[in-house]
Amino acid sequence: MDKENRIPHAMLFAGPQGIGKMALAMAFATHLLKKNDPYGNAEAMIERGSHPDLHFSYPVIRPANTPSEHKMDSDDFKDEWLEMIRDGMYFDMNQWLDMMGAANQQAVMGVGESTALIKKLSLKSSQGGYKVSIIWQPERMNADCANKLLKLIEEPPSQTVFILVSEQPERLLETIRSRTQLIDVKPIDTDEMTKALEEQRSIEPQMARRIARSAGGSWLKALRIMSADGENQEFLGCFQELMRYGYQKKVMDMKLWSERIYGFGREKQKRFLSYCLYMLRESFMYNFQEEELCYMTPDEERFASRFAPFINENNIIDFNNIVNRAVRDISQNANAKIVFYDIALKVIILLRRK
Repeated sequence: MDKENRIPHAMLFAGPQGIGKMALAMAFATHLLKKNDPYGNAEAMIERGSHPDLHFSYPVIRPANTPSEHKMDSDDFKDEWLEMIRDGMYFDMNQWLDMMGAANQQAVMGVGESTALIKKLSLKSSQGGYKVSIIWQPERMNADCANKLLKLIEEPPSQTVFILVSEQPERLLETIRSRTQLIDVKPIDTDEMTKALEEQRSIEPQMARRIARSAGGSWLKALRIMSADGENQEFLGCFQELMRYGYQKKVMDMKLWSERIYGFGREKQKRFLSYCLYMLRESFMYNFQEEELCYMTPDEERFASRFAPFINENNIIDFNNIVNRAVRDISQNANAKIVFYDIALKVIILLRRK
């Protein structure tokens, strides 16, 4: 919104996971929909997920036994979506996949989504004001969906505002990005998060600051750090095993390890690879013994205190390259068992570079 109270018809809220992009989008949508609310109940309807002028689009899976002629769209999982956002605005794709019972499936937005959205937005506003379309993770649109959305953004229905909430805006069509106003959402300030952890979670000050620094501006990550049985704990164990087997040259154990990671499913595999990149970076930085450069949890730091000397300027770039290549291969549906076994074998070589 500019000084003359003009509102862009399409905005792109971009930034890392867990920093509040969806919360910001919902707050702005609420502000717009309250502007023309003769009965004063817009906010209550939004909280219940029943406001007729607020539309959500998000990636979905195709459940088994779904007829092939059915074009999946967000309404197929509307109840699950509303249940998730009622629990809070800080969530990620992993939680959404669990809500849908996705197993190993990847979530996408297909042409059925854009067709359904065109139909919804063609209707007049029930309140005589704005219609708001919040599109979560638009980078997961397939080509057909993206092209139809592009046309909709180019020729938007009257008083329609699009809010795209993205973690990877570079994956969007350039023509879509160029027609949106970019809102670069910054990570949450460490001091602000520390205060929130103290006040909302009753964490003692020193630990609250430690968690806030480790979270790197992500409230979602902060919540997971506080959960001892969280996914990051599992990933830390898997990373430790990989490096230990690599150091000890336990090829058979590495094969079994790669088969276990294969069982994660593609979305979880990609999250694990992201965690590997994080631990490699943090272990490398640990060697400099500068507290402000490190963002590890206590468990991660205990491991890094022994492991960090093996990550140095002679191997850190190659470590990053093989993991990033694996992310690309997994995203392109390569055989994950082969991809992870290949990583494991290369770890043997890289750990010996001094």
